[in-house]
Amino acid sequence: MDRDTVTPEVTEFPGERAQEWVDYHHRSAAPSTYVYEFVWDRTAPATGPFCTDVDGNVLMDFTSHVAAAPLGYNNPLITEPMEEFGIVDPTKIAGQDFYVSDGKPPGEATPGPADLMDRLTDITSHYDMDTVFLSNSGAEAVENAIKISYDDADGAKYAITFEGAFHGRTLGALSLNRSKSVYRRDFPEMSGVHDAPFCDDRTCSADTCSCGFFADGESRLRQKLDPKTGHIDPDEVAYLIMEPIQGEGGYRFPSEAFTDEIADLVEEHDITLIADEIQSGLGRTGEMWGADNYAIEPDVITSAKGLRVGATVSRSDVFPEETGRISSTWGAGDVVGALQGSLTIDAIREEGLMENASERGRQFLEVMRDADPEGVVDVRGKGLMLAVEFDTTDRRDEVVDRAVQHGLLTLACGQKVIRILPPLDVTEREIELGCELLTAAIADVA
Repeated sequence: MDRDTVTPEVTEFPGERAQEWVDYHHRSAAPSTYVYEFVWDRTAPATGPFCTDVDGNVLMDFTSHVAAAPLGYNNPLITEPMEEFGIVDPTKIAGQDFYVSDGKPPGEATPGPADLMDRLTDITSHYDMDTVFLSNSGAEAVENAIKISYDDADGAKYAITFEGAFHGRTLGALSLNRSKSVYRRDFPEMSGVHDAPFCDDRTCSADTCSCGFFADGESRLRQKLDPKTGHIDPDEVAYLIMEPIQGEGGYRFPSEAFTDEIADLVEEHDITLIADEIQSGLGRTGEMWGADNYAIEPDVITSAKGLRVGATVSRSDVFPEETGRISSTWGAGDVVGALQGSLTIDAIREEGLMENASERGRQFLEVMRDADPEGVVDVRGKGLMLAVEFDTTDRRDEVVDRAVQHGLLTLACGQKVIRILPPLDVTEREIELGCELLTAAIADVA
């Protein structure tokens, strides 16, 4: 498969073999989120955003596995060092009790968990972060962020989240979610969680705000936290958690007025700010972290997906001093995941992928806005965290279905939005081709 010339080709989707695999999978699988019957053939040709399913259909993947495969398929920056590594068993060790190396001294060895943590403190040093706790997933990263923030808050009992937020599916993280009700319904929740509107107009000011965060030029959150007239004692707030750019909530990009106000409030009341960077972090927006685009300065960062493992990053003074306060058998022991995460950070920094994300993101926005397809009400994004919003949910869903028939994989989010997540090294040709496929799908539906 030549990445410079390959184009999607779909004969039948889902095909007979894909349907066989789907039926087999669901004999034992619990109900969960499945977008379509795409069954990747990992033995077939795949490169960059292009992959092959078990029926031989060639597809263009603009989901990057929900940003969890940030460099697409078979990127040599990942695969070649992996081949040299030589996979061993166990690939996971009890990482809180043991350490792992290839016998060489630090800095010369094949990157492992310690190297990944060193890289993470390096790329968060502008926030004075120097300490990392590795875990298996984004939800675990959030859970540990919650725990260390409560521990550091000296008994403070409240948390602040935002409408539309999604932070994971474990019980603590679920308590912070304010997106679809299906995520939380009938599950027990942590007490003391308050919420505020999240900005849905990236150009608004305090005077033009329409989402309800500002009223009469003053934010509702400031009113709630007012020591004299508010109903939330700011001294009792353990943390405020936010996605710098909301993912599952609909790819909502906040205004500077909104993020400036958040920055002012957490500084004024000395509130720990957790930035959930699981979808927006690691170069996706053209900056290493989504927070880097705004005035906010997080005290804790949670990362996963593109990092290949979960990570909670903060300052040593925020983390508990007691050694048994947080722990995990497998968290710091995923040898392969740590290697992939380290190589991904290296590739992003050394190959100019943040700059490429910015350039190719601008290209996507320009092409789609110029095309002005019927039913599209907004095209927005930062870097390669992109969104196309439609006038109705039905139209959005039909476009997702039609796009895959044209050979383009996309994902829905929010109520009426398609999210576009190409690999960070996507090329000009691939963006142009992806836009053609998407506009053709929109035209079909229209």
